[in-house]
Amino acid sequence: MPKHNHQHHHEEGHVHSHQTNLQKKFKIAVVVTFLVFLGEVIGGIWSGSLALLSDAAHVMSDVLSLLISWLAIYLSTRPATASRTFGYHRAEVFAAFLNGVSLIGISGWIFYEAYNRYTSPTEIKVTGMFVVACLGFVANLFILWQLHGESHGNLNVRSAVLHVIGDTLSSVAVVIGGAIILWTRWYPIDAILSFLIGGIILFGAINVTREAVHILLENSPRNADAHTVAAHLCDLDAVKDVHDMHIWSLCSNYSALSAHVVIDENTPLPHDQILQQINTELKQRFGINHTTLQLEQVACTQAGNLLCNAQHS
Repeated sequence: MPKHNHQHHHEEGHVHSHQTNLQKKFKIAVVVTFLVFLGEVIGGIWSGSLALLSDAAHVMSDVLSLLISWLAIYLSTRPATASRTFGYHRAEVFAAFLNGVSLIGISGWIFYEAYNRYTSPTEIKVTGMFVVACLGFVANLFILWQLHGESHGNLNVRSAVLHVIGDTLSSVAVVIGGAIILWTRWYPIDAILSFLIGGIILFGAINVTREAVHILLENSPRNADAHTVAAHLCDLDAVKDVHDMHIWSLCSNYSALSAHVVIDENTPLPHDQILQQINTELKQRFGINHTTLQLEQVACTQAGNLLCNAQHS
């Protein structure tokens, strides 16, 4: 008789405490970032600096990004329901996708405005530009310190941190531009640095968006394609074959797998021990947290087909 097993590894208490702490950090980051936005808008209009206004636009996207990420973290703590059996884990990925797309749009706007400013340079009040940019730089460093270490394995937080890193680099560029204008009166540097800011933002945005789309399409994790995982499992003494396998990512740090596993009928190991061995290998080697395995001593009709080529009409 085939034996069906479902295993789910979690540490609910620890995860809930960490998520609550992370939400507090995001709350502080939202408030600080909004204050930076107001300061840069006022300073950019007063000084006439496009680089500062470009940075302000990016900071506004930071505010929205942090709010979206904050909401996604809150949703991820919600329990599973009858209609959402995996809970809200995908909210994290959807938030990262929205953040990535918004960054791509903002970089396009910066390129457009920078071109117009380069072809028609205008005088800039350097002192105001310099002071506001320095304040923004300090604020961004504070936010990065708050979120330090939180982006590992979490695409949502990584996309939000990417916004802040891009803004930190933008502040550095504005400070450098202000110093160059103060010493040389070469105003086109403002537009050139805006191009640089846009390029930095665009590069990171494309990477985050590509990763989010990869997960939303339910592709397998980068380190765990079906052939690699099946070959690894078949190296176990008790396993003869693996077929009808599905591997997908629910979010950036939570993967799932389902498969039929044909076991050696002569193995002395009990089924529970085989399942434990397989799940341990999947967890330690590939980071797959959630498995649904069907053990078979007589292979079913799908045997020989690693992947299930299901068709839909």
